[in-house]
Amino acid sequence: MFKKNQILKNYFNNYIQQIADEEDLDQGQIAEGLQQGSMVILANPKHTGVKPTLIGQPGSIKVNANLGTSPFLNDIDLEISKTKAAEEAGAHTVMDLSTGGDLDSIRTKMMESTALPLGTVPIYGVAQKYIADQRDPAEMTSSELFEEIQKQAEQGVDFMTLHCGVTAKGAALARGENRKLGIVSRGGSILARWMERNQKENPLLEDFDRLLRICLEYNVVISLGDGLRPGAGADAGDGAQWQEVIVLGELASMAKEYGVQVMIEGPGHVPLHLIQSQIQSVKRICHSAPLYVLGPLTTDIAPGYDHIVGAIGGALAGYYGADFLCYITPAEHLTLPNENDVWQGVKASLLAAHSAEISIQRPKSVDRNNAISQARSDLDWEKIKEHALDPAIVSKRREKFASREECAMCGEFCAVKLLR
Repeated sequence: MFKKNQILKNYFNNYIQQIADEEDLDQGQIAEGLQQGSMVILANPKHTGVKPTLIGQPGSIKVNANLGTSPFLNDIDLEISKTKAAEEAGAHTVMDLSTGGDLDSIRTKMMESTALPLGTVPIYGVAQKYIADQRDPAEMTSSELFEEIQKQAEQGVDFMTLHCGVTAKGAALARGENRKLGIVSRGGSILARWMERNQKENPLLEDFDRLLRICLEYNVVISLGDGLRPGAGADAGDGAQWQEVIVLGELASMAKEYGVQVMIEGPGHVPLHLIQSQIQSVKRICHSAPLYVLGPLTTDIAPGYDHIVGAIGGALAGYYGADFLCYITPAEHLTLPNENDVWQGVKASLLAAHSAEISIQRPKSVDRNNAISQARSDLDWEKIKEHALDPAIVSKRREKFASREECAMCGEFCAVKLLR
């Protein structure tokens, strides 16, 4: 990898000690992971001041926050505010999924507002122009799509969701009678429509070499999108999903040989009993490339509470090998998230990541967990806040009785005090 990707080599040489210290890993582990493709470093040198961020276990499990406008709600100031909320809540990356307004301006302002790596879905930028003119996005040309990818790479985008594995065969399977919810990925649906109307194969697949050349030039990490992911628990593990995963495994190998870093996007809606087999199978088929999962959501009945459902699935996914959790907010399936939704979504996914890391005995997470347990034993509220997921909420909930040593639930019945 280093021989073919000079930008990655430079980041490794300049930031390896910093990354190793943050991750509690030695430099050799990271070098081996990058070389084998089981780790990636998100950092496009065109993104001024970007924080090079490692994705891939045994490094820490990272959390991404999806942001961006919609055709119904387009407020750039809100998106900048949400970007700051995500960073303050502890997100490691953000994605701009905007589909309304001046997308170039939104994207560049978001990058200017944060040092966190920023991801996008370039096909939205092309399709939006057609939809805004009340034209069919299936009329776009493959050249327009690659020009958009090139432009966004030049602007500084650090990673891109590219649905290269959506084939005409896979799309037909996903739209068949055996699926309850068809294709739920916006990028996947746009490409499925394009292939049907033009009677051609996916241009991102057909001209994958062109894509690799662009991404190598800017060290853009390709996040191979799961355009045929299950959008309902009943669809998890069907033929369309696995047909795409097999293609993604082949593309991941090609990218690695070319020197381009790759992640794999994982399943969406998956019942609890299938998460282990799904995660481990995707990792195996895709040669242990970092796995980026949306949730997964373990039940479909929770609009308004999907951040909780996503955290349940995310914890199990992380335990079984997922490397990167895309947050779910309380707004999922309902509306565009606001700042509070972003905060809640990031915190829920951080809890999922921490729960997984305790189970796999990651030293930093185990030490933090033990430290807060000791602080509770000592009734040391300052230490409890120091190690808590959200120190501010600890202070807020204790505000009325902050002068008391005990919590207001137990008071003088405090079990810890009774047995001192």
